[in-house]
Amino acid sequence: MVITNKSGRTAVRATALAFSAALLVAACSSGGGGGGKASQSTGAAKAGSGTKVTVTETEYALKLSRNSFTPGTYTFTADNAGTTTHALEVDGPGVSDVRTKNISSGQNTSVTVTLKKGTYKLYCPVDGHQQLGMKTDVKVG
Repeated sequence: MVITNKSGRTAVRATALAFSAALLVAACSSGGGGGGKASQSTGAAKAGSGTKVTVTETEYALKLSRNSFTPGTYTFTADNAGTTTHALEVDGPGVSDVRTKNISSGQNTSVTVTLKKGTYKLYCPVDGHQQLGMKTDVKVG
């Protein structure tokens, strides 16, 4: 709404200004901005749509609920059974830097990927954890 003040100048009503500011904030915050997941444009699949695999994470090891994989879509659930923050990342043929968010002890989170024939690395991307043994290779096919 536009109103005219005593000097004859037009002014924008405060509610219209507040509405415009709210739209700007919403537009700026809807971009995602790195909430813990790396880009999933390569190799990622629809969340929860694949064969479920639990990856139990402890200091400093990964234990998978299965050890046989054929090509297809998998949902890896990282279950933090340790005492420090962990996450799970998957890299391999057609899958690059697909990861979960960081999770605290007792929490879990999932990532869904489509695996082709080949070897994939699953590991904890938290600083230094991979080097301490939180990694495993998965052969598909």
